[in-house]
Amino acid sequence: MAVAMDNLLKYIRSLTAFSDESWELLKIALTEREFKKNEFLLKEGEVCSSLFYIDKGYCKSYYDIDGVVKNTGFFFENEIATNISSFGGGKRSEFNIIACEPLTGIVFDKDKLFRLAGQISEIDSLGRNCIRLFATKQEEFSNLFKLYSAQERLQYLETRYPEILQRVSLSQLSSFLGVARETLSRIRKRRILL
Repeated sequence: MAVAMDNLLKYIRSLTAFSDESWELLKIALTEREFKKNEFLLKEGEVCSSLFYIDKGYCKSYYDIDGVVKNTGFFFENEIATNISSFGGGKRSEFNIIACEPLTGIVFDKDKLFRLAGQISEIDSLGRNCIRLFATKQEEFSNLFKLYSAQERLQYLETRYPEILQRVSLSQLSSFLGVARETLSRIRKRRILL
């Protein structure tokens, strides 16, 4: 498990300058957690009080609309998963985040993190960088749906996020891309033939 903390520290230092002293203080806000496959990190209706750093495994965010699952995002190793508006604004989450395979993560406690950020500028800067990165990815995926056809969305993912295509099942991927599974199969076959 110490490996997960080492990986998190490397991740943090890839985002911002971060001293050993700040790291020792930040550890107060961190808890290592293991989630089983299909275990919720966040349930619809809950207020999100955590940032989840993914060390091993992956999770997805999704809406459950009258029993139909609409996948909205996938989060892999060395990424942060959260509900940004719930985390920042204290609103109840409108979607779920669930582990898609056994997942090892580090949970940032919001209250402790905010307290530390108020006292230590490096931790404040880290928090802002994490939120900015997360918001940028959300906006990127939102634009993907506004601007591109299903085939163009698939090409985009192949180029920018190949791990999604390698690790996510066809049915989950089709839900994410907003097309029927059969349509996605046709698009993939057509692309292989080209």
